[in-house]
Amino acid sequence: MRETALELREQFQSGAISAEKIVEHTLARIEKREPRITSFLQVFHERARKTAKALDQKRAQGKPLGKLAGVPIAIKDNIHIKGEITTCASRFLKNYKAVFDATVVQLLERADAILIGKTNLDEFAMGSTTENSALQLTKNPWNEAYSPGGSSGGSSACVAARICPLSLGSDTGGSVRLPAAYCGIVGFKPSYGRVSRYGLVAFGSSFDQIGPFSTTVADAALIMEVIAGHCKNDATSIPQPPEPWVHHLHTNIKGKKLGIPWHFCEGIPHESKEVLTQSLSRFKELGVEIVEINLDILKIAVSLYYTLSTAEASMNLARFDGIRYGARSPRAKTLQEVYELSRQEGFGPEVKRRILLGTFVLSSSHIEAFYRKAQKVRTLVIQACNEAFAHCDMIALPTSPSIAPRFASFQNPLQMYLQDIFTVGANLTGFPAISIPSGLSKEGMPYGLQLMGPMLHDAQVLQFAHAYEQHANHSFLPPMVQHE
Repeated sequence: MRETALELREQFQSGAISAEKIVEHTLARIEKREPRITSFLQVFHERARKTAKALDQKRAQGKPLGKLAGVPIAIKDNIHIKGEITTCASRFLKNYKAVFDATVVQLLERADAILIGKTNLDEFAMGSTTENSALQLTKNPWNEAYSPGGSSGGSSACVAARICPLSLGSDTGGSVRLPAAYCGIVGFKPSYGRVSRYGLVAFGSSFDQIGPFSTTVADAALIMEVIAGHCKNDATSIPQPPEPWVHHLHTNIKGKKLGIPWHFCEGIPHESKEVLTQSLSRFKELGVEIVEINLDILKIAVSLYYTLSTAEASMNLARFDGIRYGARSPRAKTLQEVYELSRQEGFGPEVKRRILLGTFVLSSSHIEAFYRKAQKVRTLVIQACNEAFAHCDMIALPTSPSIAPRFASFQNPLQMYLQDIFTVGANLTGFPAISIPSGLSKEGMPYGLQLMGPMLHDAQVLQFAHAYEQHANHSFLPPMVQHE
């Protein structure tokens, strides 16, 4: 399925294709691709068919159709869909059936989208490669020896493999943008609070943000028109209605300024720097002025992020105790054993590592030295980024220091954490950011360019990305799609 979401919607609304045919084509693609990439944890065969049948009847009756009518969408398996299992790719939640819909799910279904399945992720969204899933290993459609990135690796891989045109992920430290870069597609992290987090299983509450994957910037803008908006169930939701992002995409960016923190980027490999330089030259051709900015403070961003996010993870995951929901250890004989053994058996190594680190920085003897000091430095990072935006309209960065890593290539967790060096800044500040395809490596693996804008300038981020996409005219397709 190479059609974009916009194209599929138009074909369905015009009567050129039925929703039932779209679903059957999508399910056939899943059957064909999934044995190789294993991006889905669940596929909603009957649910999707039922929705498609109802949509065909709705169209036949001449009723108004939603903005995503007939478009199949995959959902990361840490976002609740009522009546479906939400595993978070963890043994702890393998039997948990959601009792309510996430706000984004409600909005998608009101817009007549077709939910096609739940996708794989790093357990509780903790990781950068999806290798930390307790349930299965998702592979990169470009080369199955490489990671699709994480934590939203399943959502990225299924879009890159052209199984479905859209999917949702969650971005806590780059978990939408990194896999988008590794898989050669578009990944957008909206401003914090622009999309409701209600129904998203929390990792780091002040960092988490739901965002879309797509093959084009226009498709990302389309789904944002549906899922962005105020939600009364989310205390951090911004009281601002959706905007006509698709309409605003064609705004001319000539004369705008794009900031690049060269000193911060100096350590990236030569090939990565070449691709970044080529991307900047394309913006120059669009009439954008490239200016150098100082963001050296982001060199400590990874340390800052993992201090704060693990503290929040420690608090959020305290609710998983084997008492209220989730898997309870069959070996437990006492209440204390229920707590201890359920968590010991239910959580994987990376989740335990982050809980321990977060508990340590929140302990009474270390909270001043680590957690509270990190919160103060976070404020300095926000101030530094705001000062940078006084000199430019948009900031450009590599999405990742390099291409997607091969599986088992990280010798220790710190190497994996450093993959987030260029992405965590947007989560620390809450600013909107997007990753778009920017080139291919000598090995034929994709690179990503990241654009970050000021708070609530989501539309401008999408405009810059769309202008670059149209001018660069990259048509990256994984070999498995090219050779079909």
